[in-house]
Amino acid sequence: MAVDLAPLDQALETAHLPALSAALVHLTGDLGWLRPEWRPIYTPLSRGETGVSEAEQAKMRAAAKVAITDYLTGKRPMAPIPGPDAVRQMMSFVAGADIPDGYGDFLSDELALDGHSSKDPNWSSPQLKAAARRLNVLVVGAGMSGILAAIRLTQAGVPFEIVDKNADVGGTWLENTYPGCRVDSSNHMYSYSFEPNHFWPQHFSTQPVLLDYFRGVAARHDVKKHVRFETTVEEMVWDEPRAVWKVRLKTPSGHEQVEAQAVITAVGQLNRPRYPEIKGRERFAGAAFHSAEWRHDVDLTGKRVAVIGTGASAFQFVPEIAGKVASLTVFQRTPPWGFPVPHYHEDVPDGMNWLMEHVPFYDKWYRFWMFWMVTDGLLPMVTADPAWKGPPTAVSELNLGFREMIAQAIAAQAPDRPDLIAKVIPTYPVGGKRSLLDNGVWIEALKRDNVELVTEGISEITPQGVVTADGQARDFDVIIYGTGFYASKFLWPMKITGRDGADLHARWDGDARAYLGMTTPGFPNLFMIYGPNTNIVVNGSIIFFSECSVRYILGCLKLLAETGSAAMEPKREVHDAFNIKVDEGNSLMAWGAPQVTSWYKNEKGRVSQNWPFALVDYWRATLAPDPKDFVLTKSAELVG
Repeated sequence: MAVDLAPLDQALETAHLPALSAALVHLTGDLGWLRPEWRPIYTPLSRGETGVSEAEQAKMRAAAKVAITDYLTGKRPMAPIPGPDAVRQMMSFVAGADIPDGYGDFLSDELALDGHSSKDPNWSSPQLKAAARRLNVLVVGAGMSGILAAIRLTQAGVPFEIVDKNADVGGTWLENTYPGCRVDSSNHMYSYSFEPNHFWPQHFSTQPVLLDYFRGVAARHDVKKHVRFETTVEEMVWDEPRAVWKVRLKTPSGHEQVEAQAVITAVGQLNRPRYPEIKGRERFAGAAFHSAEWRHDVDLTGKRVAVIGTGASAFQFVPEIAGKVASLTVFQRTPPWGFPVPHYHEDVPDGMNWLMEHVPFYDKWYRFWMFWMVTDGLLPMVTADPAWKGPPTAVSELNLGFREMIAQAIAAQAPDRPDLIAKVIPTYPVGGKRSLLDNGVWIEALKRDNVELVTEGISEITPQGVVTADGQARDFDVIIYGTGFYASKFLWPMKITGRDGADLHARWDGDARAYLGMTTPGFPNLFMIYGPNTNIVVNGSIIFFSECSVRYILGCLKLLAETGSAAMEPKREVHDAFNIKVDEGNSLMAWGAPQVTSWYKNEKGRVSQNWPFALVDYWRATLAPDPKDFVLTKSAELVG
């Protein structure tokens, strides 16, 4: 089918030219597209301005128009895939910096220019296919990670079943429906690497769009036929002689027990809303709800509304409701850092979507550019200097400079409100807590005449409203809690009993740990996605981690099949050494600083959420399981 070339001029005006240059190398086979005068020089936290003069950009667009027209009209066939040396040059060109040693194979794998990636299961031999069919896996959760696990298990030929507490797939994007809910990683990166969407309506899409994406992926891969909805896991018990997990399910019709040789948990970290422990909270006479359980039956129009908490959800829904309520009082304990992202709510230009759809490899190189710019490139800015003697508001000289840049961007939004700016610029280091994306709507909402930001602590909640520590009482019609989740209660409230009757939550004792965030000694064939220490702060999309984890878990199942083993679990010394390394790494990050408190730290004060190293390190560590890291048990050994 002929492609309409009418949008090409507009598309070129919106193109990210370095990514387009790399795509044109694919079309033409000519490395001359990587001209030194077209090589970008990026500005931190910009939209991707390249620093290339307008005159040179015009030359590049004119040449690109000819090459793209020749390809799309059939005058020029696609050139062969560039070799490794050429790809490395293309990477450095698009990144605007030489790619460091150790990143080449990692980034090549992410690009998957030949259509293949290490994340694709490779269970091709007849013997392995037969062994795969003898496995039986239960996946808990049908959100982003559960859908991913289902796709990879299907590709490997492993029988499985999914259970999910909800009535449909989608996980967090099904549950969270508060006004303004959207992703804070660019959608061209917050999407499966093997399922690109060339028609994202916005750079950072809203909840309905994201839910449609995951539903669409699930439909294309026929995932729903494997899912039992409105079904929860109450208890899992490891049956040692038979090497299976006995799982008690709560279904719409009662209780049921199923068995699985392996269990993959894909329940996420932020899935159980947390209400604050405030005296009298249950006495409030008006409507009260958590942002993750938004009451759409409560009309906020003309109401006196209190919002408790100023985290990620409040940052999004407060600007949405501020204009319709009579009054809005926002109670803040600590302010969030908001990275300046002016295009946070902007549409993706039609021309960019046209390029994504019609110019081969442009989407891959655009994703590569974003991946590089917002992943490991930002990590040094939140890394602590052990010799730092500066103010406790930073953890290094680089972190201090990063802080000053962002603080200036925040202050510039309200030059006439020094009282407000004093409340919204954090006193903790950038990276200490979850940073948000700021396009100005948060400060604009707080500046409204009907909005008040209160930093005084709350002493109690009464039937009429809220009383702060200074004794002031404020009356409200509605209270909305934007107070986060029980992030550190991994796999809660499931009861999990492993080898020798060990209770997983008792073993963890409020301090969840796992090898590579996925496996733990004493609990064979139990694999976690988004487990302890697999959260990322400034460096990328959590989908990257889920794809790495699922690849590794499929590798574990493959190891069971290849060796004829019935069970596997990490060796205690391997597990402990890994966690020592992670703890040491987290102690050198802004979120591990002793003056910082956040949900990244558990009740023991340990950072149980975050991965402190580069993404390349997790990618390399999860390429495939090392049999030497595990205790592999044969069926006969279990029975005997």
